[in-house]
Amino acid sequence: MIVTTTNSVEGKKVLEYKGIIFGEVISGVDVIKDIAAGLTNFFGGRSKSYEGELIQAREEALKELEDRASAVGANAVIGVDIDYEVLGQAGNMLMVTASGTAVVVE
Repeated sequence: MIVTTTNSVEGKKVLEYKGIIFGEVISGVDVIKDIAAGLTNFFGGRSKSYEGELIQAREEALKELEDRASAVGANAVIGVDIDYEVLGQAGNMLMVTASGTAVVVE
C-alpha cells in the first residue's frame, strides 16, 4: 500500500478514485503518564511518555487508513493529512485522524 501526502504517486497513473477515507484513534493517557508529563512540564524538557502515546496513536490511525483503503479495493492513498486534537474535560484524551483519498494506481 502506497501512502503519501502528495496528490499523485510519481511515475504512476491514477486509474480509479475510490473516495475519501479516514483512520481515527482516540487514546486515553493513563495517570502514570500524566504525572510524568506534569513533572516534565514543571522541570522542563521533552515528555517521552506523551511522545510515545502520540507516536503510537499516529501509527494506529495510519494503519486503520490503510486497512480501510484495502477494504474498498485501493492500492494507494494520496493527499494524506493527519490531525491531532486533545479531548476530555481534563484534556487527557488524544484524538488522531488520518484522512486521504483511496485510489487505484497502475
